[in-house]
Amino acid sequence: MKEYNLILVYDEKEENILMCKRAKEPYKGKYNLVGGKVNPGENKLDAAYRELMEETGINYSDIDLTYILNFQYPMSDMELEVYAGKLNKNVNLVEEVNKLYWINKNENFADKEKFAGEGNIMHMVEHAELYRNEIFKNNG
Repeated sequence: MKEYNLILVYDEKEENILMCKRAKEPYKGKYNLVGGKVNPGENKLDAAYRELMEETGINYSDIDLTYILNFQYPMSDMELEVYAGKLNKNVNLVEEVNKLYWINKNENFADKEKFAGEGNIMHMVEHAELYRNEIFKNNG
């Protein structure tokens, strides 16, 4: 099974979520969460931190990630794990391929014309908001 991750990165004030604008298919031109592939044999949490560092320059010392949910797609032989965390300081973002943007957490993430994922991002954000005290417990 192919394994991927997506990461909900909140700013220090928990007002905005870091997103990228996809430069290639699928969902080219739409906003998406940052993340990527889990390499064979790689620890899934380590993979999330690695992808975060590669795509944004954010590292372990900048954020505590919490595993919050997953999606399994048997027809595609794919699993997607979702992590969330809040930055503990201001960071200078470093773009890899996709341009990065801060999007207000109250945005309509169900807008399929603007956001990737067929409405799944909205579900992820709502889930993170529901469990925000547990997710952000290590970040104040």
